[in-house]
Amino acid sequence: MNVTERFLKYVSFHTTSDPTSTTTPSTENQKVLAAELVKEMKEMGIDDAQMDEYGYVYGTIEATKGCEDLPYIGLVAHMDTSNALSGKDIKPRIVKNYDGKDIVLNEEKNIIMRTKEFAHMADYVGQDLIVTDGTTLLGADDKAGVAEILTLAEQLMQSTDIPHGRIRIGFTPDEEIGAGADHFDVERFNADFAYTVDGGKLGELEYENFNAAGAIVTVHGVNIHPGLAKNKMKNAILMAMEFNSMLPANETPACTEGYEGFQHLGSIKGNEEETVLEYIIRDHDKEKFNDRKAMFEKITAFLNDRYGEGTFELSIKDSYFNMKEKIVSHMEIVTRAEEAMKKVGVEPIVAPIRGGTDGARLSFMGLPCPNLSTGGHNFHGRYEYIPVQSMEKMVQILQEIIKA
Repeated sequence: MNVTERFLKYVSFHTTSDPTSTTTPSTENQKVLAAELVKEMKEMGIDDAQMDEYGYVYGTIEATKGCEDLPYIGLVAHMDTSNALSGKDIKPRIVKNYDGKDIVLNEEKNIIMRTKEFAHMADYVGQDLIVTDGTTLLGADDKAGVAEILTLAEQLMQSTDIPHGRIRIGFTPDEEIGAGADHFDVERFNADFAYTVDGGKLGELEYENFNAAGAIVTVHGVNIHPGLAKNKMKNAILMAMEFNSMLPANETPACTEGYEGFQHLGSIKGNEEETVLEYIIRDHDKEKFNDRKAMFEKITAFLNDRYGEGTFELSIKDSYFNMKEKIVSHMEIVTRAEEAMKKVGVEPIVAPIRGGTDGARLSFMGLPCPNLSTGGHNFHGRYEYIPVQSMEKMVQILQEIIKA
């Protein structure tokens, strides 16, 4: 199979992860795809391909003759898709020789991907774009990465003309809910360094990411019949709104870019008796990241002083940290990727990730792991697309990275 055929096959698997689940993987459907990947890997000659009890897939491509002493390189991608939009019954189609105009994804529902909203579409005139029917996401994040890695693997298993050291392949579940590295066996993986293939636009190369935490603010109120509420009611909804109003209004995702951090209210639910606010906290700078968490604590203390101790409960949990801290002493692996891109005519785009990848946590687990592009755009939404030519170029980049 070529990379496009693989990708179209993989997106037919429903692998949405579930943040409310208590199992690993969070959804059993992910194991269905994992089993298929193991089957394919064994068919191409990767004899040790295996899925473990948690749904992680591992496999090895042995070094070519004379290259046994070269560093072991890992290639990692994740199998799950975001729960931001349905990943079930995806109906992809290929827009051949894209003409640069708006793309009607779904005529019946009047869903149109417009160039005025997505200026990067102009970069792909004349190429072939894989799109959705507008009712689901596409799943290029990260089934494109899976397809690119296994297309490379098949090439290597069929040819001895590409000299390379030992290559380790790993596919993870639950990356989209921040659990992709929870049960990753770094010792078993046994690579000197690795790359996640989980980025966006072709050429993206990232070794800096946010420090990340989640914050849950639970507000306890007192509900009284509105007609008798004077000086008695403590409306948890209004107090929750007060908490949010004390956070800097210009430090939200919609107001920030580049290295600028933010706090993001992702959910508010409840009633007068109890209301729960769920936030994510992000910053590239560790000191500023800690300051943001401290701000949540100060606001909580201030409002408890106003409304009574225990009215506001705050829980903050760190999710992952900036991999730059672990990569800076291994910059040769970043240079290796830059040179590979240039060899196939792709200009590297080195920029911080305004998010995270499995590679961030893996780097702190002892496996230095920068992130590479997949070629896709508009992840997690109905307007997601990926150019066929970008996926093909990514396979070439991976080949250059692993070459001795």
